[in-house]
Amino acid sequence: METMTSTDSTQILAENYIGRLGYFSRERVEIIPITYYFDPEHNSVLSYSGQGNKIEAMRKNPLVSFQVDEITNLEKWKSVLIYGRFEELTGIDAKHMLRIFSQGVKKVIKNKEHSYPDFIQNFSSKEESSDTPIVFRINIDELAGRERV
Repeated sequence: METMTSTDSTQILAENYIGRLGYFSRERVEIIPITYYFDPEHNSVLSYSGQGNKIEAMRKNPLVSFQVDEITNLEKWKSVLIYGRFEELTGIDAKHMLRIFSQGVKKVIKNKEHSYPDFIQNFSSKEESSDTPIVFRINIDELAGRERV
């Protein structure tokens, strides 16, 4: 196993759109998959959610972790782990970043899978709802990558 450079770790984040978010909830750690977009301009991970336990938990304790993997087999894999802070976006910032998220994920899917999703619902698990989405970012405090090639 080898340590990846910061540049290589960032590239793994930029080339993927599904990762696992870790956060504290009800005196334990929860880990769930989410759709995300790596925002290089702000060195952060963007996502959105409906109101619920995950958002409430991160509002109470904004320290989170986030992991992205590319696994070919037992002997060939790459994994990036982020430690960061949850930041809820509001107003015009939230609308702007939701658009950046949507366009960014579409581009990653196009490059990675050669498919062309038209709408956010085509690549996000958030169900249709009349609720306003809660847009958030994970501001990266620490980034570490490992690989076996």
